[in-house]
Amino acid sequence: MTAPVNFPAPDGRAALVPSVLAADFTCLKGSLAPVKKADWVQLDVMDGFFVPNISFGPGLVPAVAAASGLPVDAHLMVAEPGRFIKAFADAGAGLITVHAEAKGAGACIGRIKALGLKAGLAVRPRTPIARVKPFLKMLDLVLVMTVEPGFGGQAFMPEMLSKVRKARALIAASGRKIWLQVDGGINARTAPLAAEAGADSFVIGSALFSSGQPAAFLRGLRAGL
Repeated sequence: MTAPVNFPAPDGRAALVPSVLAADFTCLKGSLAPVKKADWVQLDVMDGFFVPNISFGPGLVPAVAAASGLPVDAHLMVAEPGRFIKAFADAGAGLITVHAEAKGAGACIGRIKALGLKAGLAVRPRTPIARVKPFLKMLDLVLVMTVEPGFGGQAFMPEMLSKVRKARALIAASGRKIWLQVDGGINARTAPLAAEAGADSFVIGSALFSSGQPAAFLRGLRAGL
């Protein structure tokens, strides 16, 4: 098994997280080189069942880590995440995020932690944020999806801001340092709205890689949060 990666802990600053799904796969190294000043990268793993699309396997983790020089979060948008946790851990993912709606989510979180990794729990737009409460004592990250997962380039759902606020209140009540992440339609306009609601980790995909100047985009976004 690859040695676990040290992920940053929440420290009051915004964490910017490029989504590899939106990168240029004709030249992954060149596409990820400008994002080395981000905090970590997210690999969106889709199985064609939990979401309609199929994306990446664990074999991409070392390539993404090498190209970006950053820790990798494997976001498992899959129906049975327990089948894939060890493979992504062995590949070098430092954080693995599973969905509250997936099979055996609680057991998966325990397994991720037992492997010495950071654990995240994501909720789809229709899922009440209360679903994360029983697991907060084990979590390192809560992910509020601000689009319906499965496709890149979707528009931010502003009605999710109330869920972000509720998630922040749950985290505060837990007394633990847990990232509150948003993913979906995040750009220079929507990121500050999510930050005001309590988010401190921001997954950026299409807006970042279509900007033409990803490094400058990250600098500008960080300055505005």
